[in-house]
Amino acid sequence: MLTTLLPPTSGRASVGGYDIVRDGAHVRASIGAALQEAALDAILTGREHLMLQGTLQGIPRSDRARRTQELLERVGLSEAADRRVGGYSGGMKRRLDLALALVHEPRILFLDEPTTGLDLQSRTALWAEVDRLAHEDGITVFLTTQYSRRRTRSPTAWDHRPRAYRRRGTPENLKAEIGHPTVEVLPADVSLGDGFASALEGFGKLVRGEDGSIAVQLPGGEAQLAEVVRALDAAGLHVASLHLHQPSLDDVFLAKTGRKLEGSSDEAEEPVEAPSGRGRRGRRGG
Repeated sequence: MLTTLLPPTSGRASVGGYDIVRDGAHVRASIGAALQEAALDAILTGREHLMLQGTLQGIPRSDRARRTQELLERVGLSEAADRRVGGYSGGMKRRLDLALALVHEPRILFLDEPTTGLDLQSRTALWAEVDRLAHEDGITVFLTTQYSRRRTRSPTAWDHRPRAYRRRGTPENLKAEIGHPTVEVLPADVSLGDGFASALEGFGKLVRGEDGSIAVQLPGGEAQLAEVVRALDAAGLHVASLHLHQPSLDDVFLAKTGRKLEGSSDEAEEPVEAPSGRGRRGRRGG
């Protein structure tokens, strides 16, 4: 409805200051849209798609080629620009679809599930471009996605109709509603678990894992991680691994609605070296 593809069933709405019913043409001139299914012609090349879109958007002939090249470079399709789209991968098609939505330099961008079905590398590249559009170019981005674990600095909103649940806020504020980060420590020698428990009990309630690990919530947030490391070091305790578990947006959704977000998944983690050579330290972000 906001993109004027469907008439509203009731009520009123405006996009970019224009009424979506009375000023549909002005709304469409102000927005770009990349829907879940990309409408691409397999016979045309990527460059031809962008040139055609520029013609449909009324971009002067003198500017069309320049704008096309700018967008091809921006979405990383310069080398594939003159290949037929039928031979593009899924990630390339999604990037081309994004470029098509940006041809006329819209102020507002609607993206519907832009990373569905993409591999991790393609998904990460597309998220980076979306973040750049929002935070560097100042484009207002309306984004629907089920990948709640992606990192974002933008306000987030949910509309969960089966439970009539609606929530809006920054990711940090939403995650803060359900708790604090938790640090999980695995002793290099699990027989010293009691010693680790004594060193960590001052931070809060401890939870012991079957593998000998010990977890404790940090009410002071990430800032207390350094205190944990210092406490273990002062006690002469050696760590096999240390992980900081942040509450994720998926955790918030589950806590508030009782349901899991479709398509959400934990990404593989890459541990990094712990301070003073005391094992490995990995971090999980949400």
